[in-house]
Amino acid sequence: MPIRLRYGNTNTYYVPGSDGGILVDTDYAGTLPLFFRAAGQAGIRVERIKWLLATHYHPDHMGIAGDLQKLGVKLLVTEEQKDHLHDSDAIFAREKRLPFTPVDDRRITVIRCGDSRNFLRELGISGEIFSTPSHSPDCVSLYLDSGECMVGDLEPYSYLEAYGDNAALRKDWDTVMSRDPSRILSAHVNEVVLK
Repeated sequence: MPIRLRYGNTNTYYVPGSDGGILVDTDYAGTLPLFFRAAGQAGIRVERIKWLLATHYHPDHMGIAGDLQKLGVKLLVTEEQKDHLHDSDAIFAREKRLPFTPVDDRRITVIRCGDSRNFLRELGISGEIFSTPSHSPDCVSLYLDSGECMVGDLEPYSYLEAYGDNAALRKDWDTVMSRDPSRILSAHVNEVVLK
């Protein structure tokens, strides 16, 4: 079961595996000390975080990814994401007061979403990663067979009608709902329990 960490404006989640686990998303640059505190309060030893999966590479989801890489956390990247790893670099370059470490491209592991179930199984995690690109082309979601689905910035399902004929958003939600999730875990809104 994922453990929620909130130490800024973004909900991040730790998914334990058989030998460490995966952190899903980070917060903004400069939040590393707050991350350490939140992890400690949740009983998560940072050395148990083996992987980081950013749902996408906007500043509030990958801000401390480079810092975590320096600490030995491996960055898991899907093929949809590999050309977007530095989308936020220019934003952080303008914010001189924030300490920012760019992603080290030499220290990433790129997988196909179609191979994610096997990859996660080797970590002792039952689930899959799949593309949900309506928010941005590099967005992915992580579904766990226990029923939780971490959807990052995917617009809430309850907003679907407000978006009218947004075919891309509807398709993403059809993809999520086809997994029959019991809980939707978003980056900026409260958890939604479906059953």
